Amino acid sequence: MLHFELVTPERIVRSDEVHMVTVPGTDGDFAVLEGHAPFMSTIRDGDVLVQKAPGAAPETIAIRGGFAEVNAKGLTVLAEHAG
Repeated sequence: MLHFELVTPERIVRSDEVHMVTVPGTDGDFAVLEGHAPFMSTIRDGDVLVQKAPGAAPETIAIRGGFAEVNAKGLTVLAEHAG
């Protein structure tokens, strides 16, 4: 499982173990699964899609701007606004 955190300046919006997260990157959407190579990306306004389990319908969370970081601990999305 992938550890996923969605954080805004005000609060932690989501902190969960999930199967896959699709993020609206500045250069295009990208999906992150457990074991993804480390990287950082700026993100554009759009929807983060959170898939709890393989084949499950994704949960949609609207975000505005920010950064995404993938490291050994998982995926962290630092958004200017979420919800």
